[in-house]
Amino acid sequence: MILRRRLVRSAAAAALAAAALAACTSSGSGKHTPTPTATTSTSPAGKHVTVLGVWSGPEYDSFASVKAAWEKETGNVVDWQGSENIAGDLTARIDAGHPPDIAVLPNVALLHQLARAGKLTPLDTVLDRGAFIKEYTPEWRALGSDGGKPYGIFYKVSSKSTVWYDPKAFRAAGYHVPATWDAMTALADRIVADGHTPFSIVAAQGPAAGWALTDWVASIVLNRCGPAAYDKWVSGALAWTSGCVRASFEQFLKLVRTKGYVHGGVDGILAGTDSAGSYPMYTNPPGAYLYYLSSFAQAFIAQQYPTLKPGPDYNFFPFPSIDRRYARSVMVGADIIVMTHNTPAARAFLAYLAAPAAQERWIRLGGFTSVNWRVSLTAYRDPVAQDIAKQLITASTVRFSAGDSLPAPVQRAWWQAMLELVQDPSQLGRQLASLDAAARAAR
Repeated sequence: MILRRRLVRSAAAAALAAAALAACTSSGSGKHTPTPTATTSTSPAGKHVTVLGVWSGPEYDSFASVKAAWEKETGNVVDWQGSENIAGDLTARIDAGHPPDIAVLPNVALLHQLARAGKLTPLDTVLDRGAFIKEYTPEWRALGSDGGKPYGIFYKVSSKSTVWYDPKAFRAAGYHVPATWDAMTALADRIVADGHTPFSIVAAQGPAAGWALTDWVASIVLNRCGPAAYDKWVSGALAWTSGCVRASFEQFLKLVRTKGYVHGGVDGILAGTDSAGSYPMYTNPPGAYLYYLSSFAQAFIAQQYPTLKPGPDYNFFPFPSIDRRYARSVMVGADIIVMTHNTPAARAFLAYLAAPAAQERWIRLGGFTSVNWRVSLTAYRDPVAQDIAKQLITASTVRFSAGDSLPAPVQRAWWQAMLELVQDPSQLGRQLASLDAAARAAR
């Protein structure tokens, strides 16, 4: 799971850093005076705070800039400790009695595991409760909680509910952005009738091939079956063979297998990479008009086509509603900041990271989306990045991506199952039964 996220995230971070160099100006965020998230105690100068995480390359460089401002202000020192296996390294450090002060987790499953083992410090003992409530909506506080107690701050969040398109190509063809699944398939039928191809769909490549297809299914489950069923499915309480989950797979496979719907057909899906999946939208004529991928697709587009302007030349619309009861549901990926060793300096640094000023500093460097609603939208360098932030902050329902929430053996089995299903949908019953068996074995 860590490998998959590092492969995807490192490429996206590099692209965003390159785009930031070209697009950033010396202007800062809009003028506002947010109430900072307060600590429960002060920290004397000269103290060290250890932080364990997987950031590297441009991501680490941006974090280094953020921490340097705090170090200069407080006289304390942040000691970064990089990890290739955050779950294993963190568990080993905790078991040895030498946990880091703060850890950067890749998913909520690990947060729940550590919280239930009593290894995390509840944030209500670290942050000012009133400020925390004002800065993070109930959806985001709940997502980072376990047993009703808050443990995690969502950091560097990506929306997995973004469908990318070229507004100029849409306008030229007379197409309109669809709000529902039915409207999207109706648009797809029109695109096919016009002699073109509606969708670019990729499996992605490498050891985690298949992950991009699992995001399609997970988003359908969330929007079709609802958050309660989604939670049961992810936790293993709802079978993969259950009616709504199976119907969600069928809905995706019907789209994939509809004649003329997918650029390159099945071969195109299996050979496609997450970055190259956006390229067919910019051929002449367009090879595809719609590309569903996480919000980090913006980085891929910006890197490949540096002259394109965000907004006029590329944009996104929310993953289409399937059941209107679950409209504005958003699936996300993120890094999650938690405290594993409670010290005054660690409390002060975590409060600094949680507050708007530090997050705006990273936003201006590129490659960061905040869900702190008091972060100024003017800190983002373009309207597309602003709209992604607004989508995340105003979501009625937020869920972590299913693929990154499952036990690793189940996750890998799902990746492989998707590769096989796009080739032979008739195997759906067998594949779902196999995933049920994998889920039982992982409990």
